[in-house]
Amino acid sequence: MNPILSSIFYQVKPIVPRQLQLEMRRRAIKFKRKRVVSKWPILQQASKRPSPWHGWPDKKRFVLILTHDVETAKGHENCLELMALEKSLGFRSSFNFVPLRYSVSKAQILKLKSNGFEVGVHGLYHDGKLFKSKALFNSRAEKINHYLKEWQAVGFRAPAMHHKLDWMHALNIEYDMSTFDTDPFEPQPDGVDTIFPFLVRKSGNAECFVEMPYTLPQDFTLYILMQERSSKIWKLKLKWIAENKGMVLLNTHPDYMSFTGGKGLNKESYSALIYEEFLTWIKENYAGLFWNALPKEMAEFWMHNYA
Repeated sequence: MNPILSSIFYQVKPIVPRQLQLEMRRRAIKFKRKRVVSKWPILQQASKRPSPWHGWPDKKRFVLILTHDVETAKGHENCLELMALEKSLGFRSSFNFVPLRYSVSKAQILKLKSNGFEVGVHGLYHDGKLFKSKALFNSRAEKINHYLKEWQAVGFRAPAMHHKLDWMHALNIEYDMSTFDTDPFEPQPDGVDTIFPFLVRKSGNAECFVEMPYTLPQDFTLYILMQERSSKIWKLKLKWIAENKGMVLLNTHPDYMSFTGGKGLNKESYSALIYEEFLTWIKENYAGLFWNALPKEMAEFWMHNYA
C-alpha cells in the first residue's frame, strides 16, 4: 500500500464497521494469496547467509525468537496467561506494549521481567500515523524514548509494520522488529528478503541498531484473515528456516488468542491451543538444536559478532 492509500485507509478506518473491514481484507487476501505462492510463505533467496558467517552460539542449528504485540486492553489482560503457557513449556518471549492506547500495568511489566521475559515498545498510539511526516515522527520519538527509559526497554516495533529505518535512529534502541523477510499481505509489503538480522547504520557515523525481521507469518494473517485452523504453515516455514540455519522470529498477539480451550471462538479469535501445539512440536522435534533467544540477547550477539 503506497503512502497516499495508507493515509486514506487510516482516515476512513474509524467509520468503517470492524466486521466489514475484516471481511474486505479476507476477500482481498484470498485473491492475492493465489498470486504470491512463489514468494510466500517461503522466499528462497532470503536464505542467503551474511558474509562472513560465524554461526549461532554453541553451534545451534537455528534461533527461535518469540514476540507478542499487545494492541488492546484485552490483549493486555491475556499477557500473564500467555506467559504462563510459554513458561510451562520452557520458552521465553518478548511483549511489546502500546504506551498511550490503553493503561499499561507497571506491575505486569515487573512480573514479566521477573520471570525472564522481555518488554518492548510498540508505537505510541497505534493509529497508523507514526510515519506520516518526519516532524511528527521526531515528536513522537521523544515520547517513545520516555517509555523506553521508564520500562528499561531497548527494543521497538512499529504498528502495522510501517517502517522508515533511517528515521528510527531517533529512537534510543538497540534493535527494531518492524520488518519481515516476505509478507505481501502487509500494508507496506516491502520485505527485506532475509531470514537473518542485519545492521542499520546511521549515515555519516558508526551509530547503528540491529534490525530483526519476523520470518514466520503473523497469527492475525493466518488465523483471522486467512482463517487457518492449524499450525501447518508455521511448521513448514520453520523446517525451511532450520535447514538454512536462519532466525525463526514469530510475532503473535494475545489480543486474538483465546484461552478457553477452543470454546467460544469468533471471527476475531483463535485458540491458544494452536500456539501451544506449535511450541510443543518445536520442543519435541528440535530439542537441543535451537537457541530460544530474547530479542535483546540477539541484538547483543549480533552487535558483538557481526558489527
